Amino acid sequence: MSLSAPWLQTQLESLLQQRGHAWLLAGPSGLGQFELALALARAWLCEAPTAQGACGTCGSCHAVDVHTHADLAVLMPEQMALEFGWPLDEKTQDELDSKKRKPSKEIKVDAARNVVSFTQFTRSRGTTKVVLVFPAERMNGITANTLLKTLEEPPGEVRFILATEAARQLLPTIRSRCLSHGMAWPNFNDALAWLQAASLAGQGSDKKPLKAATPAELKTLLDAAGGRPADALAWVLNGQAAARAQGWQALPKAMARGDVSALGDFQPSEAVEALQKLCHDVWAIKVGGQPRFFDPADLPKGAPQPSALALTTWTRELLASARTAEHPFNAGLMLESLTSRAKAALNPQQPI
Repeated sequence: MSLSAPWLQTQLESLLQQRGHAWLLAGPSGLGQFELALALARAWLCEAPTAQGACGTCGSCHAVDVHTHADLAVLMPEQMALEFGWPLDEKTQDELDSKKRKPSKEIKVDAARNVVSFTQFTRSRGTTKVVLVFPAERMNGITANTLLKTLEEPPGEVRFILATEAARQLLPTIRSRCLSHGMAWPNFNDALAWLQAASLAGQGSDKKPLKAATPAELKTLLDAAGGRPADALAWVLNGQAAARAQGWQALPKAMARGDVSALGDFQPSEAVEALQKLCHDVWAIKVGGQPRFFDPADLPKGAPQPSALALTTWTRELLASARTAEHPFNAGLMLESLTSRAKAALNPQQPI
């Protein structure tokens, strides 16, 4: 997601009008936390900032754009840093290049110590230094405590931005030392219009223009993402718009039949999330509400309807699966197990 999203630009302008050396940008995934955090850091470091943000043309803005700004430290898991193109320290890069270990999915304590040292160095340019932490919930207790003192009393003109998709997982001592900003949810129609424009302007992973997704496909993807446009755009940019939209519409009834092939394009963690959304919508229909992630016509129908006991059991099983979804299980066997449990929940023997 870019700052062309109007709801992000509005939030940036609001944040720039406020004081504070440490901000916590919190909300579910897909709302643009990292993009907003980076735009805020870029504006703070800019040589000619405006009320709308960074100028975009000065040397500082260019240095941020190419990930080389000496006064900006980005603290994120090694795996994500490689994906986003942010440089790692020389020792870490050598270890990963030589295959001595795999990139970490957590923010390591050594990286946090390097950031503490960074805050104590003299500024290279401008009037401030910025530390950006994303996703902040990937800090374990040791890593978070390493930053705690510096976060509370940063030396000189050092400012912090912590962006998170799970604020509840942060230590209370971290949260209490930051000003909190809840990420704004875009209006569904505004998000759909932005998604349409972004999909037309985007390029796929092979740098070639994307095949235009239809409005109906984009709506299905935005529904599947729970109204979070960045998550929907990720499917579009991967060239998966049509296939993912068709697969999403077919998923509920496929699970009721026990058809594991409907999860064939999902990683285990994605499959668990998709089934949690299906479980949510089945619950919503049962209690007289409206589904959020699926079209009502796509949900399985028939009698008897899933029982409260079956849905409660399924909910608990999915929560347990979510906690271990990234473990190195056999993916095929895990998807078969998830499908079997979904079928059992959606086809109860006795209604309750």
